[in-house]
Amino acid sequence: MDEMEEELKCPVCGSFFREPIILPCSHNICLACARNILVQTPDAESPQSSRASGSGVSDYDYLDLDKMSLYSEADSGYGSYGGIVSAPTTPCQKSPNGVRVFPPAVPPKHQAQHHLLPHTGVLPPVPRNSCLTCPQCHRSLTLDDRGLRGFPKNRVLEEVVDRYQQSKAAALKCQLCEKNPREATMMCEQCDVFYCDPCRLRCHPPRGPLAKHRLVPPAQGRISRRASPRKISTCTEHELENLSMYCVQCKTPVCYQCLEEGKHSTHEVKALGAMWKFHKGQLSQALNVLSDRATEAKEFLVLLRNMVQHIQENGVEFEACLVAQCDALIEALNRRKAQLLSRVTKEHEHKLSVVRDQISHCTVKLRQTTGLMEYCLEVIKENDPSGFLQISDALIRRVHMTENQWGKGSMTPRMSSDFDLTLDSGPLLQTIHQLDFVQMKVPAAPILQLEECCTQTNSATLSWKQPPLSTITVDGYILELDDGNGGQFREVYVGTEMICTVDGLHFHSTYMSRVKAFNSSGVGQYSKTLVMQTSEIAWFTFDPASAHPDIILSNDNLTVTCNSYDDRVVMGNTGFSRGVHYWEMTIDRYDNHPDPAFGIARVDVMKDMMLGKDDKAWAMYVDNNRSWFMHNNSHTNRPPVSKPKATVAWNTKLHKITDGGISKGVTVGVLLDFSRGILLFLINDEQQGPVAFNTLEGMYYPAISLNRNVQVTLHSGLPIPDFYTPGESEPAGSVC
Repeated sequence: MDEMEEELKCPVCGSFFREPIILPCSHNICLACARNILVQTPDAESPQSSRASGSGVSDYDYLDLDKMSLYSEADSGYGSYGGIVSAPTTPCQKSPNGVRVFPPAVPPKHQAQHHLLPHTGVLPPVPRNSCLTCPQCHRSLTLDDRGLRGFPKNRVLEEVVDRYQQSKAAALKCQLCEKNPREATMMCEQCDVFYCDPCRLRCHPPRGPLAKHRLVPPAQGRISRRASPRKISTCTEHELENLSMYCVQCKTPVCYQCLEEGKHSTHEVKALGAMWKFHKGQLSQALNVLSDRATEAKEFLVLLRNMVQHIQENGVEFEACLVAQCDALIEALNRRKAQLLSRVTKEHEHKLSVVRDQISHCTVKLRQTTGLMEYCLEVIKENDPSGFLQISDALIRRVHMTENQWGKGSMTPRMSSDFDLTLDSGPLLQTIHQLDFVQMKVPAAPILQLEECCTQTNSATLSWKQPPLSTITVDGYILELDDGNGGQFREVYVGTEMICTVDGLHFHSTYMSRVKAFNSSGVGQYSKTLVMQTSEIAWFTFDPASAHPDIILSNDNLTVTCNSYDDRVVMGNTGFSRGVHYWEMTIDRYDNHPDPAFGIARVDVMKDMMLGKDDKAWAMYVDNNRSWFMHNNSHTNRPPVSKPKATVAWNTKLHKITDGGISKGVTVGVLLDFSRGILLFLINDEQQGPVAFNTLEGMYYPAISLNRNVQVTLHSGLPIPDFYTPGESEPAGSVC
């Protein structure tokens, strides 16, 4: 019951309702709070006078117009037009319900003593032209001469508040203890007093007249107090009359005097008890619906709480995965760092080795050169010319040779002190800066939108969408259908659209369909499988796209003729490969006894000759008194010998069928039964000869050949004739 507490608090004072009244806007307010927020308005500016003047300003408009007069943003105080002084230094308040209200006005000094008087149950008179603004919907209400007594009291709300406060009260105390009342242990229903054990033994002994009193536990006594007879309601306009009827038009309880004298005399009224039960039933029904919504909300909250737990778990797992990936990158960088440092060390050692070798070589040469120089200086000091000349030439050559050894390049360093290695870290740094999360999950299973999925004749339209909270990127979708006979699924659409229409399905077949999404990470799960039923009866027209150019179509492609004297072929726009199908053609015009042909054909039939002249058509051609069955330019009158793939050995004997001709107004029927693989012809509902063709398999289109002397109208979507019983279906493994 804790959630109900906000419903039991006044939007003005924020405390539990005390003597609540019902405003015309159906909101509730304490009687004392309503008295405090009254505003006295001049006659010329009251909402009532504005409406009477024909200005057309509503209650809400009036509130907006007077907003600057009632209260301002500067002081946030509650004001009035006169009589009641505003309190500009008192800020506006906000009730626990979140409704913005304004503090009560400070009464004038001459009313102060009256304002402080204890409540006696009689309200002081309301100033004339008083206005009350609902603190919840802000609707402005003008009081009549009755003042606040004109608003009905909400006794039900008052009772609910009392019960709620009693249920929240502390343990019941003894009513006879003088100091520190002890907890009550019994309640006397007759005395209506709660007793503790010592007070019960002292004041309510179980003997004498009190022995017949019924003592009950305190909790039960509290319930019995609540179950006391309800108060009888009285009329707000006729205080001495009890409310006994309900005005349907005004939706309020009324008394008999209201019906006889008041404004309800011409209104429809019903018994108060009957309407009480009726409205209780309505409220119960509404509560049942609201209860279902509350149950759904609780389940949704459980789902959200579970999501919180899953998010936390997934967050921890994802953080651990991220740390592991970054650690792996750092480890790889450290390994590469070690490799690069090794290369630098090798280059460093190589440079030092080269320079040290050059230092050693130069040191040896310098020592030799220095020794030679010192020796030559000593020789120059000698005074013996002959002795000097004996060795001078050799010394001169040695000096030149030594000097040549210190020529170009000998005193040039063989190795630079600089390292020619430069680490190219730019691409790696750029890659690190670009390091981010990418979507590596496959898409979730799409959701089929059943309200948009449908079938029409032999076409199926499917629509789907992504799950509501899915953020995974989708590159496209794959739609799959089976063969309409419980076979394997096959792809019929791959693309980015989320709606697809599949044409050319089998009539009278049940298809299973499903869809899945894909992205760069892979293919997601399939959606739920949808079962679709194509039309049992085929509706079709002649196809102008595949007809011979000499063919003339009209009547929405249902009527056909030709502008040539030669026979020309036109086919239907729908092919058949399964089921039983029947259609008729009415002869609208028949001149000079031509030979129109009716039947079925493959999609690649010849269009410039009579139907049945090639091996792509099976037909019956008719004149004014005879008819023939023809296929591959051969005639037959009986079922041929079966061969695979609808190849038939035909009897070449010409067969005349009497009483089978046509004329204007005649109807030619064609019956194609794939369950038996046969083709029948009818003229005016009479079967024309035996079975015309059998062992028919594959895809066939209705077809007709005619010339300019014939005009025919097509009738499709017809039921199978009563005389014909379809055969059993072919085995599941048969080709269709």
